[in-house]
Amino acid sequence: MFAFLSARRFHGLVALTAFALLAVAFYMEYQMALEPCPLCMLQRIFFFFIGGVSLASALTSSQKARQVCSWVVVVLSFFGATLAVRHLYLQSLPTNELPACLPGLSYMFDVFPWQEIMQAMVMGTGECGDVVWTFLGISIPGWTLVAFVGMAFINILIALRVNKKTFI
Repeated sequence: MFAFLSARRFHGLVALTAFALLAVAFYMEYQMALEPCPLCMLQRIFFFFIGGVSLASALTSSQKARQVCSWVVVVLSFFGATLAVRHLYLQSLPTNELPACLPGLSYMFDVFPWQEIMQAMVMGTGECGDVVWTFLGISIPGWTLVAFVGMAFINILIALRVNKKTFI
């Protein structure tokens, strides 16, 4: 049934999915006027790297390189999923328990050292607790968690079966 789907083609689909998710995120930011919080921005960065690694894997003819790329995507997906879980945790907190809101990132880049900026981005801020959009009752970080887990699962399968001609 899936004989035409090789590991290369699956990596191409993962890359396409990651870049499509970035396009949706930018659409939500610039057309729907949904301002991304620091955790959203970090998740975007992970989608970008997953897309880049998957694209490189889809373009390579080396099975060993494809296997390495699969494991790199699994690790990136794990870190992205961890950020999504943190984001969902912040959204579940009552308003009075949320971390304090911080100034905008452009101001923080001008004033704070990068270590403090990264810590603030990873830990999340008060605006990370806002649920600004849902689809089927699931918020944006919930959908990114689904995407990260799906990408990790597909890449684990690819990494474990990379020496076979077809994926399934």
